[in-house]
Amino acid sequence: DVGIVEQHAVTFAAGLACDGMKPVVAIYSTFLQRAYDQLIHDVALQNLPVTFAIDRAGLVGPDGPTHAGSFDLSYLRCVPNLVVMAPADENECRQMLCTAQRHNGPAAVRYPRGRGPGIAVNKTLEALPLGHAEIRRKGRKLALLAFGSLVAPAQEVADALDATLVNMRFVKPLDTALLRDIAGSHDFLVTLEENAVAGGAGSAVNEWLAEQGYALRALNIGLPDRFIEHGSREQLLAECGLDAASIETTVRAFISTAVD
Repeated sequence: DVGIVEQHAVTFAAGLACDGMKPVVAIYSTFLQRAYDQLIHDVALQNLPVTFAIDRAGLVGPDGPTHAGSFDLSYLRCVPNLVVMAPADENECRQMLCTAQRHNGPAAVRYPRGRGPGIAVNKTLEALPLGHAEIRRKGRKLALLAFGSLVAPAQEVADALDATLVNMRFVKPLDTALLRDIAGSHDFLVTLEENAVAGGAGSAVNEWLAEQGYALRALNIGLPDRFIEHGSREQLLAECGLDAASIETTVRAFISTAVD
């Protein structure tokens, strides 16, 4: 515990990693912004095995706009050597922290404030294969690619719309083999993330689709381009259109417009 000196915390962790340790930097998403230079130059540039356990990722309810982790997926995924993960539930969060610790390089696990959906936690710790997503439901025509906390509401939407649901798990590296299968077998694709749309996980998917020459219709759903004020987490999710009911309305309108 080095106190509220984030730059020093990250450089200190880099020093420990240089000496053979595998340190964990437990930090809020917004506080890591202050140590961005150190993350890039002291950790990622040297490819050091530092784990970033990033709390308060996404909306934070009464903590307010100063603590809302709206940007970490955007500012992390552009950094070379860095693995970026977003767990869907409590058990997956443990698995990802284990994955990060066993990875021989820098890795970040970003998770939201509050409680998870109530999934039972395995007694043993198991690492996930890097860059592998998980298909949670197979549907037709429409695919929902959900990152982290939005997997749970996306499940309700997928059931209602008979859509394929993918728990993406990794923002970097993306599961491009699965993306290729999805892009080749679906007409519509929707990404969902509790992060700013600009430069986020959905943007990573868009970039890959464009690079590969896919022309299927895609929609990115995430946090709006403004600072989110105080309120309960449930209220703010609904206000930002990220609860299940709002997501379903948005997706239905997207499909209807695309068909027309």
